Amino acid sequence: MNTHVTSVPVRALLALLGMACALSVAFALYAQHQWGMEPCPWCILQRILFIVVAVVALAAAALPAGWGRRLVSLLGVPLAVGGMAAALWQHYVAARSTSCALTFADKVISGLGLDTRWPEAFEVRASCADAAVSILGVPFEFWSLALFAVAGLVLLTGAIARSRRA
Repeated sequence: MNTHVTSVPVRALLALLGMACALSVAFALYAQHQWGMEPCPWCILQRILFIVVAVVALAAAALPAGWGRRLVSLLGVPLAVGGMAAALWQHYVAARSTSCALTFADKVISGLGLDTRWPEAFEVRASCADAAVSILGVPFEFWSLALFAVAGLVLLTGAIARSRRA
């Protein structure tokens, strides 16, 4: 009896992750500009993290199997964990406040200057309480949390995979 299970190569998982993270930012921008779902500082921080995770995942996917891909994948794991923390903070702490002014998220956004360079994508336009919305009955930040969790698992898989087929 053949018990060999065909698995998806790590390179393909990393590439799919990169595309999923990029699409999540595109969807957030669509929701903002078409549905009026204005972002809070923690939403913007998660967008930034998704973009960086996408770049890391696509860079890892572009590398041949070996220590380089494993190292780049490993570098993305803390980004995914940070994204999960941001989503949880947004839901359990920041969304309970009418003001997110001068939080860690605000400091990162202004420090990077993305809000002044590309305000249509990175400008804070709502308080965390005002930005609390749901999609299909699930808070928007929990969708983000789920994708960051998947990202962490895929990146961890890329970090430990040693298969030549990967």
